[in-house]
Amino acid sequence: MLWKVPQLRLKDSEHIVKMIWLWCNRVQRVQHSFGLLFRKSYASKKTLPVLTLFTKDPCPLCDEAKEVLKPLKNRFILQEVDITLPENSAWYDRYKFDIPVFHLNGQFLMMHKVNLSKLEKQLKKLEQQNN
Repeated sequence: MLWKVPQLRLKDSEHIVKMIWLWCNRVQRVQHSFGLLFRKSYASKKTLPVLTLFTKDPCPLCDEAKEVLKPLKNRFILQEVDITLPENSAWYDRYKFDIPVFHLNGQFLMMHKVNLSKLEKQLKKLEQQNN
């Protein structure tokens, strides 16, 4: 059985053009809204401190440390550095027996395990400086 395609009258085609125009207009507004939301989100993350975790694979202590950090995860950006990669050989030489090691905004903070009170204190200090 063949499907019949209805013949479009001029009014129908005008209606279709209008519907397409409205749909495209909505898409543009949605894209604009997402753009604003992304920029706002990026701007807020941009001001968050960076907590660098020096790690390797496997590293059970590092996995445990990341779990301990979860309650504070919205207050910093976690950046992981695999010390076994060739480009990180200087970090490997420095920390091969000490991971996990943490730096906050490029400054040494702690090693071997997470000290939540120390991290909390430093985060509060940085937040006060930003306000």
